[in-house]
Amino acid sequence: MTEGPSATSYNFRKRDCLVGIQMLFVAFGALVLVPLLTGLNPNVALFTAGVGTLLFQVLTRGRVPVFLASSFAFIAPIIYGVQTWGIPATMSGLAVAGLFYVVLSLVVKWRGTRFIARIFPPLVTGPVIMVIGLILAPVAVHMAMGRTGDGSAVLVPESTAVWVAGISLAVTLLVSLLGRGMLRLIPILCGLSTGYLVSLFLGLVDFTPVKEAPWLAMPAFVLPQWHWEAVLFMLPVALAPAIEHFGDVLAIGSITGKNYLKDPGIHRTLMGDGLATSLAAMLGGPPNTTYSEVSGAVALTRAFNPAIMTWAAISAIVLAFVGKVGALLQTIPVPVMGGIMLLLFGAIMTVGLNTLVRAGEDLLEARNLAIVSLIVVSGVGGLSFTLGAISLKGIGLAGVLGVVLNLVLPGRKGAEKDEERITAVSH
Repeated sequence: MTEGPSATSYNFRKRDCLVGIQMLFVAFGALVLVPLLTGLNPNVALFTAGVGTLLFQVLTRGRVPVFLASSFAFIAPIIYGVQTWGIPATMSGLAVAGLFYVVLSLVVKWRGTRFIARIFPPLVTGPVIMVIGLILAPVAVHMAMGRTGDGSAVLVPESTAVWVAGISLAVTLLVSLLGRGMLRLIPILCGLSTGYLVSLFLGLVDFTPVKEAPWLAMPAFVLPQWHWEAVLFMLPVALAPAIEHFGDVLAIGSITGKNYLKDPGIHRTLMGDGLATSLAAMLGGPPNTTYSEVSGAVALTRAFNPAIMTWAAISAIVLAFVGKVGALLQTIPVPVMGGIMLLLFGAIMTVGLNTLVRAGEDLLEARNLAIVSLIVVSGVGGLSFTLGAISLKGIGLAGVLGVVLNLVLPGRKGAEKDEERITAVSH
């Protein structure tokens, strides 16, 4: 092994342990936000993030300093899946979505990225990402106004909720725009913390669950139950984060000065991401993805040793067994999360829009107009299609429709550029 921190060294040192805990702190706000929004268990999310990161490191030979945790791209599908089929069935769809990554990784190893780019160009992935953000918009508004995600019940008086949501949102925005150093990497955590303190002052927090929860407890794992509709619904959703992965790997490579596309290979990193997602779903956790916040922290601290992420993963696993942590997180009032969601879900939509902008396509050209329009309207409008026991709706149908239209409509241009464009997507 080489001496000192480098992108390929794997030396364990005392300093690495402390930096690893700091990396978990950077990821913590976004990591636990996903299970809190989707109804999953935050302790399970911590555990599966840690185990998923360790699995990723094994598959990539410990060469890439990244941390894997809850993916925002799956928030809307998980919310819909849990409400429609329940958590176990939704987990079966997520497990298969992870295996879809594995299949893509094998295709990439066999045919290279050009084949993937032709099937899933920005003209398809961009609108699908936009749909994910737009579908979530009503949920964010309902929660920011003190209601449940579906708007069926009032949890906090609207006048109070709007103030709490506004303060949480304002702090998140200010930290992301004006924060310096490590502070700028944790805007969600800052927004959550400030909103929580305001809620304490207003008497909106009930600590009864925290008092009743044990200090040490096994995370509430949930085993998946096979459900065809959930599987078919989740598969198209996996398109966007799978393609985002290319951009993530390029980003961390530019930070460390290493070419991870070749060593350990994009097929290995994609397979690691996919298997980590499937493993998480097998235990009842949200899908995993590489975290740009942690990559930013790596750039800031110049801590390139992948062993640091091992310590972050171990810290997440240990924290998962502290029962009071999950109970405390679940006391966060609805308006606090709603305020942050207003920005978060809008940002997801903007990422999709930016994907289209970077592609440089003329969106008013007849073919492009048809593809983008049909993806967005069918996804946001909730168009459904049923054939026997198979049913597609919303994001799932929008993704399938986009892929099919891109392949069958005549007049495709610039396909040779798609391999370069696929790397432009980032979360």
